[in-house]
Amino acid sequence: MAENEEQEGGQPLSMQGILREVQDLAEKFKDEDAGEMFVSPYANLEKAAVLQEARIFNDSQAVRESPRKCCTVIAQLLHLQNTGQFLSGTEATEVFFGVTKLFMSDDASLRRMVYLFIKEVAETCNPDDVIIVTSSLTKDMTCDVDLYRANALRVLTRIVDAAMLGAIERYVKQAVVDSSGMVSSAALVSACHLFHAAPENAAIVKRWISETTEATASPNEMVQFHAMQLLYQIKAHDRLGISKIVQQFSQRNSLKSPMAIVLLVRYTAKLMHDEVHEGRAQPGSIQHASPMCSAGYAFLESSLRHKSELVSYEAAKIVCGLPQAEPQDLSPAVSVLQMSLSSPKPAVRFAAMKTLATVAHAHPRVVAKCNEDLESLIADSNRSVATLAITTLLKTGSENSIDRLLKQISSFLTDIADEYKITVVRSLQQLCLTYPSKHRVIIGFLSNFLREEGGFEFKRSIVGGIVSLMRRVPETTESSLLHLCEFIEDCEFTMLSTQILNLLGDMGPSTSAPARYIRFVYNRVILENAAVRAAAVSALAKFAAKCPSLRSSVATLLRRSLVDEDDETRDRAAVAVRMLDLAMEKYPYVPPPEDAVLVAAEEGGDDDEEGGAPKDEPHADDPASVAFIDQMPMSFDKLERSLRAYTAAPGWEDASGAVTFATIPIVEDTAEEIRKESSHGADIDEGPILPGGPAPEEPEEKEVKDPAADVYARGGHRRGADPPGGPAPEEPEEKEVKDPAADVYAIPELAGSVGRVFRTSPAVELTEPEAEYVVRCVKHICDEHVVLQFQVQNTIEDQRLDNVTVQVDADSDLFEVAGEIAAERIKYGDTESCFTVLQRNTEAALNPSTFACELHFSVVQVDPTTGEEEGDAGFEEEYPIEDLEVATSDFMAKVSVPDFRRAWETMGNGHEVMEKFALQFKKQEEAVKAVIDFLGMQPCDGTAALKPNAAGKPHMLHLSGVFVGGRSVLARAQVAMQGEG
Repeated sequence: MAENEEQEGGQPLSMQGILREVQDLAEKFKDEDAGEMFVSPYANLEKAAVLQEARIFNDSQAVRESPRKCCTVIAQLLHLQNTGQFLSGTEATEVFFGVTKLFMSDDASLRRMVYLFIKEVAETCNPDDVIIVTSSLTKDMTCDVDLYRANALRVLTRIVDAAMLGAIERYVKQAVVDSSGMVSSAALVSACHLFHAAPENAAIVKRWISETTEATASPNEMVQFHAMQLLYQIKAHDRLGISKIVQQFSQRNSLKSPMAIVLLVRYTAKLMHDEVHEGRAQPGSIQHASPMCSAGYAFLESSLRHKSELVSYEAAKIVCGLPQAEPQDLSPAVSVLQMSLSSPKPAVRFAAMKTLATVAHAHPRVVAKCNEDLESLIADSNRSVATLAITTLLKTGSENSIDRLLKQISSFLTDIADEYKITVVRSLQQLCLTYPSKHRVIIGFLSNFLREEGGFEFKRSIVGGIVSLMRRVPETTESSLLHLCEFIEDCEFTMLSTQILNLLGDMGPSTSAPARYIRFVYNRVILENAAVRAAAVSALAKFAAKCPSLRSSVATLLRRSLVDEDDETRDRAAVAVRMLDLAMEKYPYVPPPEDAVLVAAEEGGDDDEEGGAPKDEPHADDPASVAFIDQMPMSFDKLERSLRAYTAAPGWEDASGAVTFATIPIVEDTAEEIRKESSHGADIDEGPILPGGPAPEEPEEKEVKDPAADVYARGGHRRGADPPGGPAPEEPEEKEVKDPAADVYAIPELAGSVGRVFRTSPAVELTEPEAEYVVRCVKHICDEHVVLQFQVQNTIEDQRLDNVTVQVDADSDLFEVAGEIAAERIKYGDTESCFTVLQRNTEAALNPSTFACELHFSVVQVDPTTGEEEGDAGFEEEYPIEDLEVATSDFMAKVSVPDFRRAWETMGNGHEVMEKFALQFKKQEEAVKAVIDFLGMQPCDGTAALKPNAAGKPHMLHLSGVFVGGRSVLARAQVAMQGEG
């Protein structure tokens, strides 16, 4: 036992030793507990106390004996500066002078803190005070201590100007080629900052090109890297110079720094991209597109075999992103990325996987050879890598491998976060579009996860994916609707339930057996909350409206909701029951004879064929169909804006007849509505879009004022400025935004003569912004008139303009000048409006018209200070301005339609015109934009932008609008490059 009681040192354990060990252990735990309560030493700093401590800088003895304390005070000053407790001018000057005295200390740590302080406060201090330290910094820059030389260079570049830079230029150039890597790198980095600081500095730095080129041969890798950066900045705008740099270093192989080679790879890629985009490359493989592309690709291919992972990956990534890259061009890079998939470093695996996933979008077959490696990464510990592997496999896998992949994914999805699940769901959507025959398997897989645990965004992505597939693969409609019906039986998200019910109401009645969905919808009326019950009632009403055979049964179910406790549900049910009763009274449903149905089924004929069973469809003027199926010609937001514009017009109270959609003004789509419309046709990768129901929360839209509202105002009062009940709290902020048509409509003569304004066009500049008199024109289109509002700004300080008008030369059969309203006077800096009214000949065809315009006014000399008149009366003056064009598109209001295809079919072909044009555009995107601008119509169905990965293919453009006079116009334009249709 004696041996067991001895320690390694041979000393026996005693009671005192045991107590001492226990006490030490207790102190250890005490220190660890105290560490959890760590408080920053810079917490609760008071500026006054820190400034008091900063007086130590003036004590030379304390500076030499306590450099550590000085470092602490500087750190506290920097903390105050970075937390918003800025020093006043006097305080900053006093502290700065104190810090300059610290150069007397030889302590390296304190000297570095001094450099840091000067660099941080140089921008906030008086420039004259900062210049004082330049002598000390210059002295350090020429000393023998590399640490001081490097840091002094970095600080000097922050405080010198072009004149001072010329004085120290010789020292900086020597530092660039210094044998010390620290000093050379500091000089090169400082030169990069100087280059961007001011054009004068850049001109000086450009003279250092020989020293910079010499620095690229330095044995220090960081110096090579910084030298390559500066060399590129100096020659960035010289394409030939960049080509020589790339050619020189790619052939000489003098660069040893991996980071410098990475820069060279990127510069090579930029040159190759410029070759293609500027039209110097031939069509076909990038390897043979041009001599520059051939040499660049050869260098990139050699970089793929570099021993550094950094260089090889960068080269592979660049090759995969080259324009005009064909599969044979990508194969070497994909092989390198495939080897990187087995790297033990998660960052390397993720980078390679991300690049392969990008390549798989456009070239899935090239990446298919990596499928075995990708399958092994499904179980990778890094979930980002595993998710990318799965999404890439879903793009590159064959139709036969789908079942196996789904089994692997099912076990993987249960262990990852929802954000990764959403990415996988979108890849499954794309897979279903690639292999439509597998839609049952894929949609079944997605529906299974609807019943699993998951957040709202995950479930919403699945529902949106299923809806998207229903639109693109019609074969999936009925099975998808049944899956969604099962989902809402146990759905905890009200928003998803209401959206699915709206979808059922829209698409369910068009299926082969609409009655099968009634049970699922009515269960929501019985078991759900008020919002879902109201949506279910509306869905039932749509079923009854579209299927007359179901009206009697649905009406019975809806009558049970007439006593619902929720007001909205009860009101919807009451309206639905009333409309169904009217429809059944007007068009009672007569079941077809059983033999007719059997004959139609045996012969396989259409229901509308002679002798077949009649279709289960409502009549054209069926009350229920009009109420629940036919869409409004505009949204409720547009309806509100249209009614506001209607009530803003003079004499609307005396108008006879009912207010209908045909009598209210046309309102154009707002910028927000145009943005939503353009994103409506987005690819499914950008997220699902659910039809109907409340959309996810979006930023609150600002009130959109009618641009012509002020035409009808009285006495300059802006309509809507004082709504009933007092001014709105937001009104002061809205008044800051100048309405471009506000001054026009303060004139009663316009409202009484031109009638209601149809639309207002954006302002057109008729002079340069720097001109003596700035003139812009806003065109207000009416049924028989065009009101031209000329906004004139006086920019001459000693002049006042009186009786300002714009003479318009309307020498055409289409327009004639009907009147002018002058601006009485325009003082310096003010903008006032004058008006010219054009009478349009409604019998003549509309054609673009150009009018010569000239500004007429009286010039009155005034005192620039007081504004009082000087000298005699004013004199007449004329000022030429640009011609004004009134185009046909000015008479077209940009108004979208809810369903373009249905609107096209409903309009018929009675007034259809078809023509073919040759447009002089090199890019398809430019041609599409030009067609939209020329016609002045609103793109529909997201056709304003070309589809991704559809370059060169014919693009179908859908446009809608309303022409002056309330005539609806629809247009379809197929835009294709020459030789493609």
